[in-house]
Amino acid sequence: PPPPYPQTKTKRKQPAAMVASAIFITDLSGKPLISRNYRGDIPLTSAIEKFASYLLEVEDDAKKPVFRVDSAGEYVGQYADNGGDDGAGGCGGPGGETFVYVQHNNLYMCAVTCKNSNVVLMLTYLYQLTALFQDYFSTLNEESIRDNFVIIYELLDETMDHGLPQSLDSTILRQFITQEGNRMSEDSKSKPPVALTNAVSWRAEGIKHKKNEIFLDVVEKLNLLVAANGTVLHSEINGAVKMRSFLSGMPELKLGLNDKLMFEATGRSGQAKGKAIELEDIKFHQCVRLARFENDRTISFIPPDGEFDLMTYRLDTHVKPLIWVEAVVEPHRGSRIEYMIKTRSQFKSRSVANGVEISIPVPPDVDSPSFKSSVGNVTYLPDKDCVVWTIKQFHGGREYLMRAHFGLPSITREDADGKAGGAAGGGGGGAMDTSWKKPISVKFEIPYFTVSGIQVRYLKIIERSGYQALPWVRYITANGDYQLRMA
Repeated sequence: PPPPYPQTKTKRKQPAAMVASAIFITDLSGKPLISRNYRGDIPLTSAIEKFASYLLEVEDDAKKPVFRVDSAGEYVGQYADNGGDDGAGGCGGPGGETFVYVQHNNLYMCAVTCKNSNVVLMLTYLYQLTALFQDYFSTLNEESIRDNFVIIYELLDETMDHGLPQSLDSTILRQFITQEGNRMSEDSKSKPPVALTNAVSWRAEGIKHKKNEIFLDVVEKLNLLVAANGTVLHSEINGAVKMRSFLSGMPELKLGLNDKLMFEATGRSGQAKGKAIELEDIKFHQCVRLARFENDRTISFIPPDGEFDLMTYRLDTHVKPLIWVEAVVEPHRGSRIEYMIKTRSQFKSRSVANGVEISIPVPPDVDSPSFKSSVGNVTYLPDKDCVVWTIKQFHGGREYLMRAHFGLPSITREDADGKAGGAAGGGGGGAMDTSWKKPISVKFEIPYFTVSGIQVRYLKIIERSGYQALPWVRYITANGDYQLRMA
């Protein structure tokens, strides 16, 4: 029997691809330095003039990295559907172009399109192109652009083909685009390197190292915000698995972590030794086989040669402060202000925090500083209106004190007598204004320790020649945006 309702097959809308009509680089006034028209579907000179007009006519706080100029010549601040796709034809005409740009030093890198392009990919291309130029020229500014016109044109031609992005890997591009043209033989000029057209474009063939080693660093940064009453308002862990590969041939690597979802996917949730963690917002390097990871959570990859970030992740979890700081501020009669700072390490005693810097804000007009601390050095930085307490090594489970005295000439007689609302309340004028009480910030680095508990269970290295390789693993926890509000 026929189905009771007609069955219709819905066609999924494909995500917009990146199609750039042209790329150009200008100075801060919009004067063009170099340009490349890839598709010929826009008048490039007119487009550059529109971009320069936008820079001059639009206020700085109203400028946006993506804007559109319609057919009437009006600026549209947000990205709109230009109509059409990557088919034949083009916008022609005087309007309907979308501009995407980034600023670096005294330059603007701009891409323009008249298609319904993916602007996020266009921004990503511009940032990677900027990084590529920096890798070639060390510094990227107006002078380095003028000194390297030939190489920049070559790079623009190789990194984009008819408006579609290609390889931006400097390791591969350096094999056939060099800063010394005579270094290439005639044979190498006639064909690109194999890695450029290979399925593994990030690694060249025939790599050899005398000693086969791979170094893996698990680096976690702790973002923390603590209220004046000691309540943790926000805590977040941003982690990265960084690798340095010195392996010969074309090795296959498998990385195993104490990933909770991996144990569940393989039916071994009861066999997990120790703590299993649930990673969020995972982002991998292009070398990782995503299909296999989605299937059984196995991280399998052929690594690039040298240094790269294998993956980044995030954990939105409650974390107690690793380094706790309390500040008691006491204004005194006679135009003085006194600080008593107490800091405590709240991690295991076998761990050590290195290079601890505790920045305590002070009023902008203090003078005559004097300090007394049980450990470390204290420095007053008048240009930053803060005191920095430096502790070279902070062992776990320890507590230290520091006292600071300042002269405060801007305290009025009424404030000193307590007639303006009391010193503690800060209701008076002058120095009793508490707007200078920014949060205390802390910098630190704790080696051999991860706050999330992530562990590398194994790192297997498989290569056809069967050589033995040495994997080295290191854990580091450091501060991110780590702040404690003052009472």
